Amino acid sequence: MNTQLTDRFLKYVSFDTQSSEESASCPSTRKQFALAEYLRDELLRLGLEDVEMDENAYVYATLPANTDKPVPTIGFIAHMDTSPDCSGADVRPRIIRNYDGKDVVLDPAQNIVTLVSAFPELKNHIGEDLIVTDGHTLLGADDKAGIAEIVTAIVYLQEHPEIEHGKIRVGFNPDEEIGAGAHLFDVEKFGCQWAYTMDGGEVGELEYENFNAAGAKVTVKGCNVHPGYAKDKMVNAALIATEFAQEMPQDEVPQKTEGYEGFYHLTGMQGTVEEARLSYIIRDHNRQVFEMRKKVLMDMVERFNQRYGAGTVLLELSDQYYNMLSQLSDKPHITDIAKQAIEEACGFCRVIPIRGGTKGLPCPNIFAGGLNFHGRHEFVSIQSMEKAMQTIVNICRITAKR
Repeated sequence: MNTQLTDRFLKYVSFDTQSSEESASCPSTRKQFALAEYLRDELLRLGLEDVEMDENAYVYATLPANTDKPVPTIGFIAHMDTSPDCSGADVRPRIIRNYDGKDVVLDPAQNIVTLVSAFPELKNHIGEDLIVTDGHTLLGADDKAGIAEIVTAIVYLQEHPEIEHGKIRVGFNPDEEIGAGAHLFDVEKFGCQWAYTMDGGEVGELEYENFNAAGAKVTVKGCNVHPGYAKDKMVNAALIATEFAQEMPQDEVPQKTEGYEGFYHLTGMQGTVEEARLSYIIRDHNRQVFEMRKKVLMDMVERFNQRYGAGTVLLELSDQYYNMLSQLSDKPHITDIAKQAIEEACGFCRVIPIRGGTKGLPCPNIFAGGLNFHGRHEFVSIQSMEKAMQTIVNICRITAKR
C-alpha cells in the first residue's frame, strides 16, 4: 500500500477550499490560495521545474523528460476547490480497513449512516480500505484524490528513472465546481499537445464526451409595500421566483436524468419581496439541444415579463464550456493510450459519458476513485487511488514508447 498517496490525500483534505457561485473574483474564495500555495511549495521541494502559482491561484509545474526521444508533451490536471453544496471546513476523515460490505456509521451520536441500500456502489469495494467522512462535511476526494494521485505519480517517476517519459506538465486549478475552472487556465502556457484530467469517479472509468455547459442568473425585481396597504401594489419577487422555478421542466433535472440526458439544475435561490435571485446551470451533450435549452430559459423570462410587466425578470446567461468530443474525434491515440493505461492498472476500462466538463484542450477524464461527491456520504477507496496513480505512470510510459 502506498502510504505516501494516502498521507498526501489526507493532508490536502485538511484545507477548506470550498468555492462560491456568489463571487465574481477568481478564485471565488480566498481560502483556495492556501492549498495552491502549499502545492506550489510541495512541487518546489520535489524538484520540479517551471513551478508557478499565478495571481488567480492556478498552479503549474514541469517534470522534465528523461529521454532524448521526440516524445509529445502531455499534462495531468486536477482541481483544488470543493463543492458549494456541502461544507468542506474541518473535514475529519476516517479510514475503514478491509471494508465488510455493511452500512457505514459516520456519526453514531447523530445516527448519520451511509446505507448500502441507498449507496449500493459500496458493495464494489468490499475488502478494500475506504476513507470516509464523519458525516458533517464532504470528504473532498473530488478532486483532492486527483491531486494526490498526480503528485504521487510524479514522485514515483522520479524514483524510477528506468521508466522513460517525455516532458510532463502538471496543472491544478480553482473554481471547477462552479463551472469556472477552465476560464483562466492558460492553455498556451501549459504547452501540452494533450492532457488528462484526474477527476472521474469509479475505478476503471474513462470519459471523453462531456456536457456543453452554461450558467444562468435569473433576477426578479419586486415592489415592497406595507402588507396592510399592499392590494394591487405589492409585487412579491420571492413568490414570482418560486413560481418561475416551478414552471421550469420538472423532469429535466439531475435527480431524474442519467447518461447522455441533459438537465436544468437550480443551484441556489435567495429572495425577499424586493428582489429574488435564482442560479441555474444548463447541461447537455448534444450542442443543438443545448442551444434549445438556453432558449427555453429565455422564453420563460419573456413570458414572465409579459405576465408581470417588462423588466420584472432579468436574465444573465453565459456559456461555460463545450463537449470535447469534437476535439478528440481525429486524435484517437489520446484515448487509446488512456484505455491501455487503465486496462493495465485495473484489468478493464469502462468508457462512459462525463456528466461534467473539462478544459479547453484535448483532455479526457480518468477515474480518481471517489464516489458520492458533494455530500457527507462521499468516500474513496485507497486501492482505487493507487490504481489511478498507476494509470498516470502507465500513460507517461506508453506515450514515450509510442
